[in-house]
Amino acid sequence: MINPIDKDKTAENPGLIAYPHTIGSAVIKPEDLGKLKSRALSVMREQTDMHLLQIQKQVELLISQANAIQKRIEISETIYNAVISFEPLVGHTYYLYKKENEYRVMMIGPDEWGRSKRNEPLIYINTVKLLSDHTWEILHDL
Repeated sequence: MINPIDKDKTAENPGLIAYPHTIGSAVIKPEDLGKLKSRALSVMREQTDMHLLQIQKQVELLISQANAIQKRIEISETIYNAVISFEPLVGHTYYLYKKENEYRVMMIGPDEWGRSKRNEPLIYINTVKLLSDHTWEILHDL
């Protein structure tokens, strides 16, 4: 049997060459591996930077939450070492004062003393609220 394909116009093994083997073939361009790797690296960096930024924001949030809890612990210890002449109720607002070297928790706010302002030299420190876990939250700070 005679092969009707002209050997001068086509390749012997057309599937193994990196270029078109006939005039009507699709254009085959070799890929620039340097460009591919560069694009892939660029996209990878963008994505990982985005994920790192998200993690950084989450860490910052956790740090701020931990600082808030630490502040609640500190104010709670101060209040539980203070003079309290009543039983504080959960969810109620109270006022922390300092007189000389001792702290006092009172139900009267600094602007509620009226004309009969106390003769004692009380220094207003914080407005606080007793939370259900028996820690104290600072509502107003100096």
